[in-house]
Amino acid sequence: MTIDEIIDAALKEDIGDGDHTSDACIPASAQGKAKLLVKEDGIIAGVELAKRIFSHFDKNLKVEVLIKDGSNIKVGDIILTVEGSSRSILKTERLVLNFMQRMSGIATKTANYNTLIEGTSAKLLDTRKTTPLLRELEKFAVKIGGGVNHRIGLYDMVMIKDNHIDMAGGIQQAIERVHQHLKSIGKDLKIEIEVRNFEELNEVLSIGGIHRVMLDNFHPDDEKKAVELIAGKYETEASGGITEQTIRAHALSGVDYISVGALTHNIKSLDLSLKAA
Repeated sequence: MTIDEIIDAALKEDIGDGDHTSDACIPASAQGKAKLLVKEDGIIAGVELAKRIFSHFDKNLKVEVLIKDGSNIKVGDIILTVEGSSRSILKTERLVLNFMQRMSGIATKTANYNTLIEGTSAKLLDTRKTTPLLRELEKFAVKIGGGVNHRIGLYDMVMIKDNHIDMAGGIQQAIERVHQHLKSIGKDLKIEIEVRNFEELNEVLSIGGIHRVMLDNFHPDDEKKAVELIAGKYETEASGGITEQTIRAHALSGVDYISVGALTHNIKSLDLSLKAA
């Protein structure tokens, strides 16, 4: 689903057969101006999307951006102003706020996590734990907050996880079948495999044929030992229940990447408001 398709569907969901409150209260010819106000400190995200929503709904709406995506914001800041048809502003207000508040919450959380791993070589990754159909927007918010996008979906990278291994009958069978499949469809995709312990890690190292090892729910001390075993062979990724309290210990283990599902699935939206100017 494209961004314009998302906008169309979201507007249809909200407006239905008409915004009867605005249509009743506001003359069709009325012109107005509104400002997007910050009510909570954080990182702003979704400014460019807001411009797109306003323009998509009514090309005559004029938007002036005062603070760009990725900027630090504080209570009282004005992000943008929008001017034009009062009815159009009111009909797009909630959609703009809903997207921007969630995206800003994601960007803010990502930035906070990034601060905790400063000075290490680890890069912060998102996951596929996103709102259905809104993955592109939520992953964009992660990038705005300074994170790195992991695979977008099931199609752009191979990730052999515990269930794949168990259902395939073992690590070797899973890796071999992946190579056979990729060859049969003519695709050259990176392959990542999850390991749950040193026994599985040693088996992966003896088989090879992958690009990255995901260390699932490893203690940081064990993670450091695992990184030493893998060094120079494959990329490494820490994953599994990583929190703000534990992420730095994982980063100090020497892993290349740390994936945190909470960046997109456990989010408090940032408080923003659109008010008549």
